[in-house]
Amino acid sequence: MTEQDSIKRKVQEQFGKHAQKYVTSSTHSKGSDLALLPEWLQLQPESIVLDIATGGGHVVKALAPHAASVFAADLTYQMLKTARRHLDPSYSNIHYVVADAESLPFLENTFDAVTCRIAPHHFPHPDKFVKEAARVLKPGGKFLLIDNIAPADKELDEFVNRLEKLRDESHMRSYSVKEWSTWFEQAGLTLVKAESRKKTFNYPEWVERTTTSEEQIKKVDKHLLSASKSILDYFSIEISEDMIQSLTIDEWMALTVKK
Repeated sequence: MTEQDSIKRKVQEQFGKHAQKYVTSSTHSKGSDLALLPEWLQLQPESIVLDIATGGGHVVKALAPHAASVFAADLTYQMLKTARRHLDPSYSNIHYVVADAESLPFLENTFDAVTCRIAPHHFPHPDKFVKEAARVLKPGGKFLLIDNIAPADKELDEFVNRLEKLRDESHMRSYSVKEWSTWFEQAGLTLVKAESRKKTFNYPEWVERTTTSEEQIKKVDKHLLSASKSILDYFSIEISEDMIQSLTIDEWMALTVKK
């Protein structure tokens, strides 16, 4: 098994075990960005849309009323089954496909829009993912990305990526805006609109969603509790009686168009 295969197997195991949590997670199901998706994409009634790494299916749920067909793709079979249980029978125009984000099983120029939300930090080769998204888009089609991002400051970048890895072994890296912008350009995608935001997590829910033991949670706790004041301030880490209550990370929403 190659290193890449091992990484993707770990992702499948992680999301397979916690599939239902991603359907009910407040982070994934209630984000304010979900309401912005139809507004930013401006889909037509005949539009065909692909959502990559669909997870609990929250993006396809938001877009299905605005499109002719929406394809929910995910690397993890169990995740798709859980998403379908969550969405059926209300949405008859959603189709479910097991697919690797870095090697999509679709022909060139197939989709009017492609989306991916809160998932690429699990991808080992995000540049390949962006090229694949561009490949399956029609000319003039739109690619909308939403994900956690790393701050430009190296110390903050290393801290947050270490935090995510301690909490979730399938985490690869939260990438920077600069990195994403480079990959868009290389894939022939033009950035037309972007918005940065701060996203606050209820810490107990957030840490329990992906950890598998009390020992693992204690390692995450220790990483946060030992942070410098500048890091505590940047991530708005709220601590009460040595218990972590919440933290805030950076998220980026970016809309691009295929040249």
